[in-house]
Amino acid sequence: MADMLSIGLSGLKAAQTKLTITGHNISNVSTAGYSRQDTIQQSNLAQFTGAGYIGTGTQVVDVRRLASDFLTGQVRTATSSNSELQTFKSQIEQLDSLLSNSTTGISPALQKFFASLQTASQNPSSAAAREAVLSQASGLSGSFNTLYDQLDKQNGLINQQLDSLSTQVNSLSASVAAYNDAIARARGTGAEPNDLLDAREETIRQISEIIGVQSVEQSDGSISLFVGTGQPLVVGNTASTLKAVAGIDDPSRFQVQLSTGGISQTISTQISGGEMGGLLAYRDTTLDKAYNSLGQMAIAVADSINTQLGQGLDLSGRAGSPLFSDINDPAAAALRVLPQASNFGNATGSMDITSSGLLTTSDYRLDYDGANFTARRLSDGKTMNLTVTGTGPYTISMADPSTTPATDQGFKVTINGTPLVGDRFTLQPTRRGAFDFGTELQQADQLAFAAPARATATTNNSGTGTIGQPSMTAGPSPVDVTDLQDLFGAGLPLTFDSATNTLSGTLPVGASLSYVSPSTTALTSGQSNVLRLDYTDPSTNNTYSFEFTVNGIPQSGDSFILSQNTAGIADNRNALALIALQTQKTVGTGNTGATYSDAYSSLVERVGSLTAQVRVNADASETVLTQALNNRDSLSAVSMDEEAANLVQFQQYYNANAQVIKIAQSLFDTLIGAFN
Repeated sequence: MADMLSIGLSGLKAAQTKLTITGHNISNVSTAGYSRQDTIQQSNLAQFTGAGYIGTGTQVVDVRRLASDFLTGQVRTATSSNSELQTFKSQIEQLDSLLSNSTTGISPALQKFFASLQTASQNPSSAAAREAVLSQASGLSGSFNTLYDQLDKQNGLINQQLDSLSTQVNSLSASVAAYNDAIARARGTGAEPNDLLDAREETIRQISEIIGVQSVEQSDGSISLFVGTGQPLVVGNTASTLKAVAGIDDPSRFQVQLSTGGISQTISTQISGGEMGGLLAYRDTTLDKAYNSLGQMAIAVADSINTQLGQGLDLSGRAGSPLFSDINDPAAAALRVLPQASNFGNATGSMDITSSGLLTTSDYRLDYDGANFTARRLSDGKTMNLTVTGTGPYTISMADPSTTPATDQGFKVTINGTPLVGDRFTLQPTRRGAFDFGTELQQADQLAFAAPARATATTNNSGTGTIGQPSMTAGPSPVDVTDLQDLFGAGLPLTFDSATNTLSGTLPVGASLSYVSPSTTALTSGQSNVLRLDYTDPSTNNTYSFEFTVNGIPQSGDSFILSQNTAGIADNRNALALIALQTQKTVGTGNTGATYSDAYSSLVERVGSLTAQVRVNADASETVLTQALNNRDSLSAVSMDEEAANLVQFQQYYNANAQVIKIAQSLFDTLIGAFN
């Protein structure tokens, strides 16, 4: 009866444990990361009697955590990938909406600006039309500035998020280290601390939402976490710390540093996965390119329009003034060269744009080894050919040696001061181009809509020959009106000689007249003849080329007069040349050359295409994550239906064992009563 009593008691204890575990499962049904638990039960050792081995009851030998390291690892990996893509998608969708917006986009502002030029060209002396051009120019600069500001705000928010996420990772990493210590101690008792294991795994999953990690389980049950290419985040009960700091190459771009044992290293380029990976990938692959593409376009617009205006004359006959900000303003030039924060020397730099059409959308890195400068283009890693003049300040130009001939990169760098061994400079030709874009011209009468030269035929010509208005095909910008006076004087007459079919006149020193087509030696009567007047001013060394046409059949003695366009109030030829810039490939060169609109459309299309691709990838990653969670939950999640059934079963089990104890008690009472 004593044996029967102990057997019933063991069953009662086992049932009670099962009921407790079931209740624990039910109470944690909504606990994140909780893995349901189950008991492992076995019979006690049987006792040998003359009749054989008789059982002595049961016992619970373990409380098992129903979890799979493989399924948990799948969830962690899927979580990291999905978080990265969702973060990338949220960022790029903002950029896509910004660039394609009809209010903030560049295309509408460009169309309005050139439409105002078209209107002004129809009546170039109209003050109202000229004011409209200035107004639309201001609107265009405002669009560039607004887009830059929005990109800069997004970059600033990324910096803030990197800082906040680093703090979160540090807190979670410290928790994992504490869990590692507690789990190692608990395992010393020979039992698994299931709830601690769940809590640690959930913490690691939360870390994987922020940054991709690799885990390695140690022999003592602790888990070591590594980021990037194997940098330790948690080892045993020791956690490293992350910190977002201003970039050593560019202070406006925060970088992530990992500090271990007092030693810090920058790991931004090694980070992948999680929100951090998504932010860094978006910034490196999309935001930086948007900055540079927009800046390249802004510089090309300002430079080409200012250059063309400088080759015309305003209402007062003066050389045209720039409409937009000088692309080589000293303040803007200085910000294009960023000395690395760790440089040993005090050298600073500046960059002048020498040809806006040759600019790429890449940044560059310039290194000094104590004797020589080397440079490479960061977009593709190509080493550049350098031409260095001077010994402080140094003047440096770059060319791409992979092309034939080597392609100049469109800028010139000046390094002031004394660079030391190991000094490095980040070169950003176009990064701030949209920020620096502004409207400078305030007086509408200073818009240079007139061409610098004009041609007339004398009134007593006997032939049918006509002369076209000359266009300046080469010359400085702005033109020097003194040079024009030296060339044309009060008028430069050209007289036709029918014997030689040539035009001749008294040309000033430095001037020459040549025939371009259809003949290079003389005029061809009855056809359209192109002639060129070249001139190098002896006092300024400025060089000019003017091309004009002679049509019809001139007679001997007929003359034509080339002169400075001093009375070009109604002249719209330079305004038409400005309008023509809209369809010229002024942004980039060669196969990559594009018009203003095409360049912006290419940026919008590139971002839009990438946005669509990221959306597809993000949706796919969401599906993968859902499947991974379902796979894990099929094993580890708490089922209320199953637990309810277990409650009934274990309650019956408890009651049955209680009945065994009751029967044992009844038999014992009967036995005792027999002796009374």
